[in-house]
Amino acid sequence: MANVVVVGAQWGDEGKGKIVDWLSERANVVVRFQGGHNAGHTLVIDGTTYKLSLLPSGIVRPDKQSVIGNGVVLDPWALLQEIETLRGQGVEVSPANLSIAENVSLILPLHSRLDKAREEALGDTKIGTTGRGIGPAYEDKVGRRAIRAGDLADQDTLEERVDNMLLHHNALMRGLSFPEINKKEILEPLLEVAPKILPFVKTVWLQLDEARREGKRILFEGAQGAMLDIDHGTYPFVTSSNTVAGAAPVGSGQGAKQTSFNLGITKAYTTRVGSGPFPTELNDEIGQKLGERGHEFGTVTGRKRRCGWFDAVMVRQSIKISGITGIALTKLDVLDGFTELKVCTGYKLEGEAIDHFPASIVGQSRVEPIFESLEGWLEPTYGARSWADLPAPAVKYIRRIEELIETPVALLSTSPERDDTILVKDPFDN
Repeated sequence: MANVVVVGAQWGDEGKGKIVDWLSERANVVVRFQGGHNAGHTLVIDGTTYKLSLLPSGIVRPDKQSVIGNGVVLDPWALLQEIETLRGQGVEVSPANLSIAENVSLILPLHSRLDKAREEALGDTKIGTTGRGIGPAYEDKVGRRAIRAGDLADQDTLEERVDNMLLHHNALMRGLSFPEINKKEILEPLLEVAPKILPFVKTVWLQLDEARREGKRILFEGAQGAMLDIDHGTYPFVTSSNTVAGAAPVGSGQGAKQTSFNLGITKAYTTRVGSGPFPTELNDEIGQKLGERGHEFGTVTGRKRRCGWFDAVMVRQSIKISGITGIALTKLDVLDGFTELKVCTGYKLEGEAIDHFPASIVGQSRVEPIFESLEGWLEPTYGARSWADLPAPAVKYIRRIEELIETPVALLSTSPERDDTILVKDPFDN
């Protein structure tokens, strides 16, 4: 049975929520495998908007199993708040349809404090994080001092973990001239939240293995995008996890052979939130128009997104790094009404043409985009559900993108609504 991985192929915010929700109709299990509540996915279903940060997008469907894998860093208080919000919208969330990996690392209030303290200390050179403690939580995981979901079941273990964590972090707080963190203010909230979280905690890798053996379809849902990958993105202006498709097996406890189709979500233009290089950025009326028409504000933070033309070089690189099989092209309708469109087909660095995004921050900040102009269209594509509904120049634009990124379009999204989607190839049908 085919299992599908969905990842962003740009800097995140590509519209993964809608696509995953659309695909989840064909899946039995939906898995989040990395990131934290810094990622926001917006679903619009029958006129109702659902905003998710930690919960897999399949949670809004009553007959699906949702899983938070071990590759995620989990803020238990943010999760409970998100669950309550969804319940208020009539969505059922219980241990019957939501599982949390017992080896998932937790985000604590101290992580957010550390995140904000370091950003403040960096001043003009700050990374532009959401301040939600994602980076410090991943650091604790790698530093082998994290508190994991399964640890909530034993108070002695919790106390030992908190002591070990504060030994490190209070030294850092002193160095930044911030007040030290008291053990009691960490331990007591954990003991209080434990009975609310523990019913969801399960051996997820085994649960997924059993689902696979039963022939169930599994959908792996990524957060952020490939250019925010800790190894392959615009370092250091990246997130703290691997966001490429290869992270799905690691972040869920499944073997690499268990996935068969990697779907890359890609906007018909480019956006970015926060600091870092952005070769095709438009600091003019066109960039402002893209932002306004595309409602380019972060789901989690509300921060305004930077906008620019489609960067085929960057997306092609993301596709190769992730092993993407096909793309889902989103927000095509935002380009309606432009008489001319541009696509970045290459870069110049120090006067020399190059065909990839450099790894160094110096090279990334100095590359100059080489643009190709394409005919725009005045007819609307909004709500189109078949190729026949698209203006000819829009079809030409899509075909040119496919040529440049060397990958076919599998899905095309023409509005935030679930059904306004053109299926070219079903990722589960392979």
